[in-house]
Amino acid sequence: MKRTMYLSDSTFPESFPRFQNFRRQLGGQANPRRSTPTPALLTVLLLCVTILLQGCEPDMDVAAPASKLNAESEALFKTKSVDLQLVADNMVSPIGLVAAPDKSKRLFVIDQIGKIWIIDAAGIKLSEPFIDVSPLMVSLSPFYDERGLLGLAFHPDYERNGRFFLYYTAPPRAGGPVPDASWNNISRISEFRVSASDANKASMGSEKIILEVDQPQGNHEGGTIAFGPDGYLYISIGDGGGANDVAPGHVPDWYPVNEGGNGQDIEANLLGNILRIDVNSGSPYSIPADNPFVGKPGLDEIYAYGFRNPFRFSFDMSGSRRLFAGDAGQNLWEEISVVEKGGNYGWNVKEGTHCFDAANPLQVLASCPEVDIYGNRLIDPVIEMKNLRNPAGGRTITIIGGNVYRGNAIPGFQGKYIFGSFAQNFSAPNGELFIANPAGPGLWSFQEIELAGSPGDIGHYLKGFGQDLEGEIYVTASTMLGPSGSTGKVFKLVLAGKEKGKDSI
Repeated sequence: MKRTMYLSDSTFPESFPRFQNFRRQLGGQANPRRSTPTPALLTVLLLCVTILLQGCEPDMDVAAPASKLNAESEALFKTKSVDLQLVADNMVSPIGLVAAPDKSKRLFVIDQIGKIWIIDAAGIKLSEPFIDVSPLMVSLSPFYDERGLLGLAFHPDYERNGRFFLYYTAPPRAGGPVPDASWNNISRISEFRVSASDANKASMGSEKIILEVDQPQGNHEGGTIAFGPDGYLYISIGDGGGANDVAPGHVPDWYPVNEGGNGQDIEANLLGNILRIDVNSGSPYSIPADNPFVGKPGLDEIYAYGFRNPFRFSFDMSGSRRLFAGDAGQNLWEEISVVEKGGNYGWNVKEGTHCFDAANPLQVLASCPEVDIYGNRLIDPVIEMKNLRNPAGGRTITIIGGNVYRGNAIPGFQGKYIFGSFAQNFSAPNGELFIANPAGPGLWSFQEIELAGSPGDIGHYLKGFGQDLEGEIYVTASTMLGPSGSTGKVFKLVLAGKEKGKDSI
């Protein structure tokens, strides 16, 4: 198996400030978005990123060897041969796809640089973006960045009210988490409305800021927003960045063994959590009455906590309707969890199912608490993978959370969870796809999906997933590590040999 990483997987390097300093020493500009690096500089920087991104790398378990995959997956998952069909291209860094909840059959692609692209019912990508919030965002590094436009959610009643929501990273406010330190950016959730005269255009003047969270570091932004089956808006936000859940902006918690951090704190800030708010009442929102910390210690917006960088989550669109979240690990383990209300998912007491040691992050502590100071048990993930840096051997930079397949085009995939790896390493665009059987206690079994047209990997950095209203699954990817170039593509997962009208991978 491989490992995935992306904005939200293990998005920014823990050592990002050192990376920026190195760039400046090589003559990089203060605003990397406006610089034009030479090929030699790109090569050197890529090597540096490989070394520096250790804190961002998630882990994954090693999948079955390719030689055994076909027979084993046929027996265990009853899968058929599948492939990726190209749907749209010429984007920069597409990190996800959301279907419009109306009768238009349009798909909306989140491009990290600040644009939302529309793919219409005929499968054609429109030439003009639905919305462009890049002027509102912090400047991005083209080499690697976990910030940008990270999430899109349509109101469940979008067809009538035209309301939709974005998660993007805005420039920081003045001041900082401690004296002599500055904020890096603001995680901003805003509401917009569609234009009254053009269904393929948003009204830029309609922005209403819903929620803002100061971010001390440039990584671990989280980034998914989605409406749950209960009609409330869910938001994933990382632990504030850096390694070990420490550094300015990371508060002390109840666990003295590991200094820090935001993942285990539920009272000082909203970092390291999945939030749940009601955008249909209040100004600008209200708190659902059954949120777990209403009337007790803990911030009322928090739905679940103990996350490092929950870059991508999704709800099963039928069946159990459960919430599946991919959380980027640090050095050893990557994980997927089924998220429950009020649940504590362990970071930084644990990394995956293992006790975490902030003083020696490449080693596992012999023991750690099973419950937190509030009496909540630490919930283990349902999928665990070894990170690239795991001494026991791993092949993923970071994990990318996906979706439960609810389509009809691929026999044997129904009810299975599809997820992936950003890449196996930083030297090549070689992300991978995996399929898991979501059943039983403990860790779930999973297999790598070997594509008919690209055995071994997808030939791109895997940056996200999406799902249409019929339950079919899409993959967003590019051949560039960061938000640069024009190699961004959207693929559809299809039964091999069923590609129509578009090239397969």
